[in-house]
Amino acid sequence: MNHHKERKINSKERVVSYEECRKNHAASIGKYAVDGCCEFMPAGEEGTASALRCAACNCHRNFHKKVVR
Repeated sequence: MNHHKERKINSKERVVSYEECRKNHAASIGKYAVDGCCEFMPAGEEGTASALRCAACNCHRNFHKKVVR
């Protein structure tokens, strides 16, 4: 399931999606390990704070790769 958001930028419609999670869960021990979450899925309704959390991995949306098409 893709969760895309359309925005107008310079009079052109762009589709913004958030893909794999890039949060390094092992940074505190000097290693690199990601959780394997492949796509951001909002945990709540749009406009709420929980909409910025991923339902799959519980990370903030900023940790997910942003793709603008």
